[in-house]
Amino acid sequence: MSDLPTEHNEFDDQDDFSRESHGIEFMVEDVEFELADAQELTSWIERVAQVHEHEIVQLTYIFCSDEYLHKVNVEYLDHDTYTDVITFDNADDADIIEGDIFISVDRIRENAVIHGVSFRDELHRVMIHGVLHLLGYADKDLLSQTAMRKKEDDCLLLRTF
Repeated sequence: MSDLPTEHNEFDDQDDFSRESHGIEFMVEDVEFELADAQELTSWIERVAQVHEHEIVQLTYIFCSDEYLHKVNVEYLDHDTYTDVITFDNADDADIIEGDIFISVDRIRENAVIHGVSFRDELHRVMIHGVLHLLGYADKDLLSQTAMRKKEDDCLLLRTF
């Protein structure tokens, strides 16, 4: 994560999903949160990368509070707003995934209620949204936001759990 905050609490998961075993790591910062289905999520994210002909070298998810993500947003992006996800791309090559995805668990809970979906589905949508950014997709204007939403839907259909 280079210049990004580095003090994280790794999930103490019985299946030990660490950077060495899958290239995907799940961490928690400044929030009470337990990730369900870590093994299935890892397989799904890897499948999405494969479909897009990318290799996951290192992907770290940091699940955090609104306040924590707000601080990251202000400090690293100079945006004084709350958001659900921030993605940092650390890859040097176009066909690899290497990055950090910060997700506000607070925002996911609120957005799930607003959109009338389950916390699980909203969480998965936001998790894959970050991956799509690492795959080169943008969402800066209405057209690209619509395309991103379609891509999210396509990726969600790849879930087998």
